[in-house]
Amino acid sequence: MSQNKSKNAQSMMPNSAKHSRRTFLKISAGALGLFLGLGGLARAIPHKTLLRPPGGQDATSFIAKCVRCDRCRSACPSSVIALAHLSDSILNARTPVMNFHLGYCNFCNKCVEVCPTQALKPFDIKSVKLGLAVVQQDTCIAWQSRGCMVCVTACPYQAITLDNQKHPVVDSQKCKGCGMCEKVCPALVMRSYSGGKVRGIVVTPISGRDEGPV
Repeated sequence: MSQNKSKNAQSMMPNSAKHSRRTFLKISAGALGLFLGLGGLARAIPHKTLLRPPGGQDATSFIAKCVRCDRCRSACPSSVIALAHLSDSILNARTPVMNFHLGYCNFCNKCVEVCPTQALKPFDIKSVKLGLAVVQQDTCIAWQSRGCMVCVTACPYQAITLDNQKHPVVDSQKCKGCGMCEKVCPALVMRSYSGGKVRGIVVTPISGRDEGPV
């Protein structure tokens, strides 16, 4: 009896309502399939590890949830968030990445606040790390001619010091990967340009790195 009532109720629905309901169900099923599919692909397909905004350090979860809406980039007050390219892999294309030539991260949390899917999750400011700063000895002014302390004085976490030869050393315990050092590095400004974009110190993904001074 109840089944007959249900069929009668559906037959009395306007065609527009029926189509709207079908469309909604199809879109919902498609979105769910895409969500689950991206999560599966993120686990199955090897993809390049990139520097993500704070809260996006779980690579598999991030790829599965990010909908490429670009809200985090628009909300970033220092303009440090850029978009990954197709060359970074199909899964990574148009997802947010950190570009420390454009700015640095002060962990203001605005990108997390506007993320609609929590691909960028709430983070602990005391423990969050975006990456690890690494000195590029072949480009660093202090390694080539000494006398440069720009990254040492600019680091907001006192994670960079000078050794006995006046070379910068990064303490991985203190470094949060904020990118300030890379942003202010004058290696490609004070020295003659020799091609490339690598500065004297760059932030790299932590994955696979050992803890300790660099």
